[in-house]
Amino acid sequence: MFMADIAGVRVLYTGDYSREEDCHLCAAEILQFSLYFNSEKMAKTIRRLAEKTPEVGETVSGFLVKKAFTYQIMALDDIHVFSQLSTENISQRITIAYSGAFGVLKHRLKQIFESVESLPDDESEGRAFGVHERLTVKYESEKHISLHWRSDPISDMVSDSVIISILLILILITSYC
Repeated sequence: MFMADIAGVRVLYTGDYSREEDCHLCAAEILQFSLYFNSEKMAKTIRRLAEKTPEVGETVSGFLVKKAFTYQIMALDDIHVFSQLSTENISQRITIAYSGAFGVLKHRLKQIFESVESLPDDESEGRAFGVHERLTVKYESEKHISLHWRSDPISDMVSDSVIISILLILILITSYC
């Protein structure tokens, strides 16, 4: 629909592009009205987030839950109370066939990633290192290494890039042999 001014007469054109004839209404037949919408949304903090009243300008972090026309912000620990959802930590591990020198792998990964740190000797006996404090690379045997990480979006991205890097190192090693 749109309003057209034809020869000084305002006409509302309601073409719906169907097989019915178009309907034209003169401005005198059209009632004028205004609608006002309140764009502000109000969300209540509940359970653990509601224990302390936030100061003006303080950031409140949690999950925003919309139920009907109400909004609630809740902590991750409270989500099982108000929904059928549960939270779990997933630890992932992958073993990769790697017959190259473990020191070469660590050196190459240091060139790619900012943070590659050796783990304390009591945990790894000098045969493991961490990447960005999210992923652990362990020397399992002369032919295998394993990667360990807790699953979250960032750790998954780091592990994917380390796996690709290891596979590229393997390709380079085999192409020179």
